[in-house]
Amino acid sequence: MKRSKKMIATLMLALLAPVMFMSTARAEITLGISDWPGWVAWYIAKEKGYFKKYGAHVKLVWFPNYIDSVNALSAGQLDANSQALIDTLAPLEKGVPIKVVLVTDNSAGNDALMVNNSIKTFADLKGKTLGLEQYSIENYLDDYAMKMHGLKPSDVKIVNMSTGDAAAALISGRIDAAGVWNPWINRIENSHKGHALFTSKDAPGLIPDIVAARDASLKKHAKDFEGLAKAWFAVVRFVHAHPEAAAKIMAPHVGLNPKEYALSLAGTRLFGAKLNREAMKPGTSSVSLYNSTADTGKFLIESKAITKTPDPAMFIDPKFVDMAAK
Repeated sequence: MKRSKKMIATLMLALLAPVMFMSTARAEITLGISDWPGWVAWYIAKEKGYFKKYGAHVKLVWFPNYIDSVNALSAGQLDANSQALIDTLAPLEKGVPIKVVLVTDNSAGNDALMVNNSIKTFADLKGKTLGLEQYSIENYLDDYAMKMHGLKPSDVKIVNMSTGDAAAALISGRIDAAGVWNPWINRIENSHKGHALFTSKDAPGLIPDIVAARDASLKKHAKDFEGLAKAWFAVVRFVHAHPEAAAKIMAPHVGLNPKEYALSLAGTRLFGAKLNREAMKPGTSSVSLYNSTADTGKFLIESKAITKTPDPAMFIDPKFVDMAAK
């Protein structure tokens, strides 16, 4: 009889073990990513085991259409998302409960105002046709570049079109200029039908890319987000030390060959611990998100995309970067 009770108890423990394990296992945080070198680089963290090494339970969620990832975060369908600062301000103004917890990169040549070969200066651009996606990063960059060189947006004829269509239209001669990003920059240059008049390399800090996360997820998964930052810093170290190996890991996820993708990677300034800490605080630095927010907010207000620039101190949360940097 005693033996039977012992056997029953052992059997019950065996049956309950999976349930007990499931109840104590930590759920993964979901991180949205899409086709931008500073975000595709998250696959390096997965392949090299950095998430596991730093105790970050992370599930990468791929979005073929970038803006869908921004909307998914706003709708609460993701814990965090890799997105541009410019696309974060409107959800913040609408009251979406998110914080910026990490800077992945700054565009450093990967976005450009491309023009046909007859255009040599910004003065030559006046009165010409410019194809771009309105209210996008390219629109912001081109608007910034023209104002810097004494032109108003009304000095050119803007045609609203996708990045790929704008590049094709410039190559075919149907428009005079195009606001595009890589690989379209490289394809226009290889066609010998156009060149860059201005790139994001000429405007450090203008286009920051960040990780935005839901407030509730940050409270529930603080250790995972600290580990996420540590994993990112490891990715940056790997890319700097092994750029060719990094491109080989990343390229298949976007359907490009490693050599072509290396060009996009070179135009992206990845942010490690030092640059993250600099970006997360106010000051005169060109990479400070406080300065980028002011500049971006001004453009979005002029474009009537927002009515007021959100206060950076209310949505920039540096504690995960600070803890990871230690």
